[in-house]
Amino acid sequence: MDKTKVLMKNLLFLFLSLMLLTVHSQDMTNEKLLEIIKAHTDTVHGSTGNWQFKYQNVMMICITDINSNRLRFMSPITESSQLNKELLLDAMTANFHSALDVRYAISNGIVWSVYIHPLRETNTQLLVSAIDQVYQAAVTFGTTFSSTRFLFGGKSILKKNAPSQKQPHINRL
Repeated sequence: MDKTKVLMKNLLFLFLSLMLLTVHSQDMTNEKLLEIIKAHTDTVHGSTGNWQFKYQNVMMICITDINSNRLRFMSPITESSQLNKELLLDAMTANFHSALDVRYAISNGIVWSVYIHPLRETNTQLLVSAIDQVYQAAVTFGTTFSSTRFLFGGKSILKKNAPSQKQPHINRL
């Protein structure tokens, strides 16, 4: 086969692949997002693109930016000044091993459990998982530091932070 035919086949394959990706795009909007949040959580308050709600009695926030195509679910955990260096290092290690799609972060002196993702490209299943992961990461901070019930690595954290240890004041801000 000559080089032109190979190039044409490759270009056709690339074009068809891109078409399939476009078809599977979810085109999530603030309106759809609010419906999903209301269906899976309690006590939703706020305005378009900026909501507060409770999920299993844990306060959470959702912020979107349509122009930047960004979505953020987050839950405050504790004041960063209340934590020692070892606990903060454990949280950073968990970002690699057990926090999965969620990250621990510090902003304005608060430790947060945060999920950040493009808004339009998400879907209902991802959003429900994101809310649950933010919740799990918040309530396991100081123990397993896990965003799911499953643990992937980071066993040194688990041994060091057995659930019997005193957990920081979580989500009391």
